[in-house]
Amino acid sequence: METICLQGRTLSGDDLAVVRALMVQHPEWHRTALSRHLCQLWNWRNGAGRLKDMAARTLLLKLQARGWIKLPPPQSRTARPCAQGPSILPPELLPQAPLGLAGPLASLQPVELEPAHRPELRRRVRRLLGQYHYRGFNGPVGENVQYLARDVQGRELAVMVFGAAAWQVAVRDEFIGWSVAQRQARLAHLANQQRFLILPWVRVPHLASHLLARATRRLSADWQERYGHPIWLVETFVERARFAGTAYQAAGWLCLGTTTGRTRQDRQHTLHHPLKSVWVKPLHPEFRKLLMAP
Repeated sequence: METICLQGRTLSGDDLAVVRALMVQHPEWHRTALSRHLCQLWNWRNGAGRLKDMAARTLLLKLQARGWIKLPPPQSRTARPCAQGPSILPPELLPQAPLGLAGPLASLQPVELEPAHRPELRRRVRRLLGQYHYRGFNGPVGENVQYLARDVQGRELAVMVFGAAAWQVAVRDEFIGWSVAQRQARLAHLANQQRFLILPWVRVPHLASHLLARATRRLSADWQERYGHPIWLVETFVERARFAGTAYQAAGWLCLGTTTGRTRQDRQHTLHHPLKSVWVKPLHPEFRKLLMAP
């Protein structure tokens, strides 16, 4: 096997031999046990010292896709969060929609944007998105920061989820100006806003742009605290047929162009996906210098 780079880690034939040997020695291990052991063996941790378990699992899946290993069957079969439609929840778990909430933004202040680190808050974010976001939500993959917004009376207003950036986006990569090697080394310093939902009963002008501005001011510090490294640029993809991106423009984001309508799974050029506008927001004045440093 040639030396390859997967998930930001360079693997040799010896590394692949280690993976295969572990699978032979421990046939009872499921995928999570294998990925965690590899993280410990390689001391593969994020800046905060936590094992990069999800990155290791993704690496194993890529090795299997190349035919180099055969993983044990998954313990449960779930679709990728980004591919799911709205979740179907049992009635007892459905969020209860309050009466309509309308009025000027000033009447809601101060608005609290709380990081959803505690399990009960993350469950609440998941339920709200699962019920009310048009793409649904089944939980994030990898490093992520989630927010729940409430008004001065504690009423829920909106939820946001920021997660891993897209591996390759032509207009974004051209905007940054980095090389393939630089992108491989520093992609972790980009985040993607994967979900943004103003709850359907909330009708408050300028709330969306206000929350976007609030979130991007604190995102890098929250990421640093949780994962031990900052975020220098944030991106999002807005379906052109559904949204104009007005809130992003008002919050100072830049529209770089559109996607091609293909994904990295579309290797045969046969799948067609909605065209999306690519929006970015630099979080550091020298983001290019940081992302392109030797």
